[in-house]
Amino acid sequence: MKRSPIIEVPANESLPLTSLASLLNMLEEPILVSDRTGRFLLANPPGERRLAAHGFALGPDLNLFDDLLQASPNVIADRIENGEAQIDSKFECCSGGAMARIRWAPEADWLVVTLESKETQIDARTASAPQHTVQELLQEREITYRNLLAAYLRLQEVNRQKTVFLASAAHELKTPLAVIKGYYDLLLTGSLGKLTDKQRDILQESKDSCERLVRLVSMFLNYSALESGKLVLHLRENDLRDCLGELATRWHEAFVRKQVRLDSSLNSDVPIFKFDYQKVQQTVANLLDNALKHTPAGGYVHLRAELHFWERRSTEEIQSSDRRRERVQTPNSIKISVSDSGPGIASEHHQEIFEDFVRVDRSSSGMGLGLAIAKRLVQAHRGKIWVDSEPRRGSAFTFLLPTDTH
Repeated sequence: MKRSPIIEVPANESLPLTSLASLLNMLEEPILVSDRTGRFLLANPPGERRLAAHGFALGPDLNLFDDLLQASPNVIADRIENGEAQIDSKFECCSGGAMARIRWAPEADWLVVTLESKETQIDARTASAPQHTVQELLQEREITYRNLLAAYLRLQEVNRQKTVFLASAAHELKTPLAVIKGYYDLLLTGSLGKLTDKQRDILQESKDSCERLVRLVSMFLNYSALESGKLVLHLRENDLRDCLGELATRWHEAFVRKQVRLDSSLNSDVPIFKFDYQKVQQTVANLLDNALKHTPAGGYVHLRAELHFWERRSTEEIQSSDRRRERVQTPNSIKISVSDSGPGIASEHHQEIFEDFVRVDRSSSGMGLGLAIAKRLVQAHRGKIWVDSEPRRGSAFTFLLPTDTH
């Protein structure tokens, strides 16, 4: 058996280095032994080979701490003095090619250094990992795909049932609400008897609540139609100014009651073009309802409609920048906007507010469907919708309707 070098053996050692060397020679991992100052004492054969592989010569001039581990002996000694019976820290050694663990043997006041290469650590982790064949991996992927597909189909069915339920409930509520609203209108006209001011106020408030329910039911019906893909647009030649003017008149009373000013600016050069009269009215009504809901008394809401050039990119578009500049930017769409003096919306919410059942302000009423339905109705007209807003600076919801029929 090859004997490890023994250097300057202290006379008072409780365990001779010769005996320790015999024990270390039985171990396969590289082990080095030093005193508290880092002075090299001995190494087992794997330790000798590891030192030689990294260019270190065994001898009394080798200091494990200064030369091998690039660590201060004083730091190690301080940790021992502070009561650490075992130093289990990791040190980079051999120019980063290995890791070293230091343990203290208090009986002989020796430090035992175990070397472990990084490649060995990686190989050990790799060896412990289960090995799979290509066929097994493909089978696992197929099983995962089938499970995901089954879960997706179940979610689709649950979503369909939810849509059917909403549509059924909305249809059941629509007729009685229409009857109740008709009776309120009849009572408020005084046809069934003279009303006191108190009675008229109560009836008016009840009628307003009934109209909110009617709008909510209408929203559910449209949402169900959109979800089920049954939305049908009735595109006809219509006058957008008449469409929006009629809507502004209808909403005028609600704005007056809340003491919010509603201004309309509908340019006279807006042409007659094809759009769904009712669907556009509903889109703008949802925006007006949202603006009125979030604008405090004394504030304002502006409804605008004007001609606009919408530069829609396509693969057939002329690539030359010079030729693009020469083209005449003829208006090809109508820009409709509803702006308010409300609290505004933070930029991180500008996208999510158009999703289903999303309400940024949890204290406000509503189901979080108004903007989602408006977005889908605009997209059904091949248009687009967005919001410009900052906190404490109000909001401006804008959408484009193309006037060309191509």
